[in-house]
Amino acid sequence: MASGLDTEGLQEAADRFLSPATRLSFPPVIVEGGQGATFWDLSGRRFLDLHAMAGVLNIGYAHPRHIQAVVEQVRKLVHCNPAYVMHEAPIRLAERLAALTPGAFAKRVAFGLSGSDANDGAIKLARAATGRQRIIAFSGAYHGNTYGALSLSSVSAAMRRGFGPEVPGVVHVPYPDVYRDACRGTVDEVVARCLSELDAVFEAVAPPEDVAAIVLEPVQGDSGVIVPPQAYIDGLVERAHRYGILLVAEEVQTGIGRTGRMCASEHFGLEPDMVILGKALGGGIPISAIVARSELMDAWQAPGHVFSTAVSPVAATAALTVLDIVADEDLAGAAEARGAALLRGLLEMAERYPVIGDVRGLGLMLGADLVLDRDSRARNRALTAKVVKGCADRGCFLTFLAGSVLRFIPPLVITDEQIEHAIGVVEDSLAGALRGDVSDEEVRALTGW
Repeated sequence: MASGLDTEGLQEAADRFLSPATRLSFPPVIVEGGQGATFWDLSGRRFLDLHAMAGVLNIGYAHPRHIQAVVEQVRKLVHCNPAYVMHEAPIRLAERLAALTPGAFAKRVAFGLSGSDANDGAIKLARAATGRQRIIAFSGAYHGNTYGALSLSSVSAAMRRGFGPEVPGVVHVPYPDVYRDACRGTVDEVVARCLSELDAVFEAVAPPEDVAAIVLEPVQGDSGVIVPPQAYIDGLVERAHRYGILLVAEEVQTGIGRTGRMCASEHFGLEPDMVILGKALGGGIPISAIVARSELMDAWQAPGHVFSTAVSPVAATAALTVLDIVADEDLAGAAEARGAALLRGLLEMAERYPVIGDVRGLGLMLGADLVLDRDSRARNRALTAKVVKGCADRGCFLTFLAGSVLRFIPPLVITDEQIEHAIGVVEDSLAGALRGDVSDEEVRALTGW
């Protein structure tokens, strides 16, 4: 290391110089390198990554094709400003994304740097295209931290504290969480209640003729990996069509093969008017995309969504290579198969441990919800933190959401053997936590996300 600092020294420097706004509370690790589904720290200790760096590394670490493509492009041209001149790679990438996203209609693409800015752009585009101002979003949603994305989000009060006022016109409605719905009931009852809540908002708060768009995570991620019932999606689509409201599928976390399909919308037969992509699209190189019906894109003009460094030749080349790798290695199929194996392992574990209240998700986007008991379904925050700590101690890196949900979003290149190993580590960590191997003090600062 050029600095000559050891791990402890670097951690102290991080605490001193990095903004606390950029750090979450997870076991501290300083990464040096990675390969496939594993990374290692400065001491050489290896971790199986069940987090894919927040779903960014679907193709894993150091994929040779990705490295080669990026290096070759860097040698030719790092940057050109897309507002003034063009490069072949962004054009080819837009063409590919238009073909890969759901919907058999003409599409155009606007690029950015992150899922957050793409959510901001979707708000602007929906308003420009419809002439309407209001946006419907969902309780428990997470769309990012720029002002528009923050305004759409409602996963945590902490991410809003001190930042108001937010972008006006956003109204939140309940997301159909069948396991944790406050009133409980059957799937049909939860669907009916949530659709009724939406109708009530149309009647009393946001007249449908004033609503530009409904922004939906097809699988809600950061609130605990929640899969909506098909009947709810059907009801949402019917209302959007009835009132001329645009449907925006926010696929920043669920896209690029994560759920066993290129986009999670495909599981529900959903053909959104807009699809938002980010995270895994560049394989670690910052890039985002709004893919929308062509006629919608005609509603805004430059500088409606322009960034000096958006869709650089390097970022576009990286994204094209990611799409090639996902297709050539059938990583969506791998996510479906290996996700099924991981799901089986977690469900079998749940039969042995009543503290696992629910296991849910699609593909390699799974959550295990830890509870105090299955009758109350009360969140078991302390135990969840201890399991995460135990996994880190055993060389598996994963995180937890909503206080009690272990999140499994590993790189899609994870092997069958690594899935089996992960299941064993999680069970060992859970058993150890229940035995008292991890103290309350050790996880006092470990609050998750």
